[in-house]
Amino acid sequence: MAIHEPGRRLMHFVPLKFVQKRVSGGGGRALSAALNLTSMIDFLVMIVVFLLMTFSASGEIPVDKNVKLPKAENTIDMVDAPMIAVNGSQVIVDGTAAGSTRAIEEAGRLQRIDELFNILKSKRELWKATQGGSGKSFPGVCVLQVDQMVPALVVKSVFQTAAFAGYPNVSFMVGQIPKSEHH
Repeated sequence: MAIHEPGRRLMHFVPLKFVQKRVSGGGGRALSAALNLTSMIDFLVMIVVFLLMTFSASGEIPVDKNVKLPKAENTIDMVDAPMIAVNGSQVIVDGTAAGSTRAIEEAGRLQRIDELFNILKSKRELWKATQGGSGKSFPGVCVLQVDQMVPALVVKSVFQTAAFAGYPNVSFMVGQIPKSEHH
């Protein structure tokens, strides 16, 4: 084997013309630029990790920071139902204002909240129109998200209004505390 002077030899002996052209420096730059896959993979991994960290399989619902929920030990996962939030002097159904509690507090007795009743009744009628033909009976479930400082009279009025509107199965949203070991 003969001794050759040092230099570039890699791929020089491949018998293909387009390889010879590229190796010898001929030919322009490729029209399709190569993507830097490392940064793209890093970005996608970060997005997946972020989505996994923020995803909640139990259907967790964000609670208003001003609402302090009561705590309970025996709880169940959230159900898909209208959310009735009562905080201070306002009643809210699925983010829509549904009345005020001031009239109840001033009267000092149970009262039907007409705006809440109308919204819940229309939600029940919408459910029956969309799913009533499937043979399922209306579940009549709603979830009450009540601040622990709201007077019992207001909670009873909201509860009674929901029942009159066709939602007799009321669940209360609570903060979960770890189950204690009873000896």
